[in-house]
Amino acid sequence: MKKISIITFIFLTFWACNTQNNVQKHIEKLDKNTDNRYLRIVSYNLENYFDPFNDSLTNDEEFTPEGMRHWTWDKYKDKRNKIYKVLTAVGGWELPDIVGLYEVENEFVLRDLLKSTPLTWRTYEIVHKESPDRRGIDVAMLYRTDKIKLICKQFIEVVFPSDTSKKTRDILYAKCFTNDNDTLNIFINHWPSRYGGQAQSEMNRQNVAKILRLKIDSIFASNQMSNIIIIGDFNDEPDNVSITDFLKAVHNYDSLVPGKIYNLAWYMKEKKGMGSLKFQGEWGLIDQIMVSSSMLMKNNSIYTTLDNAKVYKADFLTEPDDAFIGDKPFRTFIGFKYHGGFSDHYPIYLDLFHQ
Repeated sequence: MKKISIITFIFLTFWACNTQNNVQKHIEKLDKNTDNRYLRIVSYNLENYFDPFNDSLTNDEEFTPEGMRHWTWDKYKDKRNKIYKVLTAVGGWELPDIVGLYEVENEFVLRDLLKSTPLTWRTYEIVHKESPDRRGIDVAMLYRTDKIKLICKQFIEVVFPSDTSKKTRDILYAKCFTNDNDTLNIFINHWPSRYGGQAQSEMNRQNVAKILRLKIDSIFASNQMSNIIIIGDFNDEPDNVSITDFLKAVHNYDSLVPGKIYNLAWYMKEKKGMGSLKFQGEWGLIDQIMVSSSMLMKNNSIYTTLDNAKVYKADFLTEPDDAFIGDKPFRTFIGFKYHGGFSDHYPIYLDLFHQ
């Protein structure tokens, strides 16, 4: 068995004092046959990671002690500690190297996650900016400074030509170097929701897809073999037109063409039967991972395979589905009623390898 790091030991001790779940079992199961991984990238919708304070600039009143959700400091701390536990468990024997996070209220909750949990033992840094989303929820990235060097970052504003007053989350773009000087172009997304119905809202996601594709094309214009990784909560499935027609993410893995984006989530769902959330008894995979063709070429210095994009569906993140058959994610809220779980999404992750 591999030598347990200090952070893993602290995590296992902390966890054992707070839950009866055997997390070490999940870590050992998770990392089987992946001991040679180079980097692990995690994508996780946190389901409303809000502090309990009222921000006068956003519509966050429901996440206050007096609000509809009766969101208290104790509930917030429990949520924060649960996020730490998930990130440690999904990392396996090593904490994840890059983490994309969604439904984050502000930088305070991110800083608190890093300083008030054992994550402080790792040298994580934050990439975040307050987005124009009216509810005040943002996207963010954590990265380990011992593994990743941030070269530049950009928060790409989403403008809707049909309604310039409409606001949503920015697209986060980060250009990074690894310790072996490989360049990674990472896009972190949280596309507009299906509020009002899928058909009525799909043009909003198609608009974001077009904006993202323009940025991708600008990278490919200088080098069609650029290493690009796209993660996020897209609020659309791998076969929806926003992904296939507007973002132009393909799933013909037999022919790798420079300058194309390949959707690993299609393989995860259609070939592996994976789902990251459940709605009215049906599993969906709106949390997706896509990569450029170079990332699937084993002669590339840094690469991955179809089988190394996965949903992290651990037992401690799951509960029985009493309304429908099977199980479902153990979420924080059911409607406005506090349920005390982790999130309505499972994390997804991608392992990268180096040669």
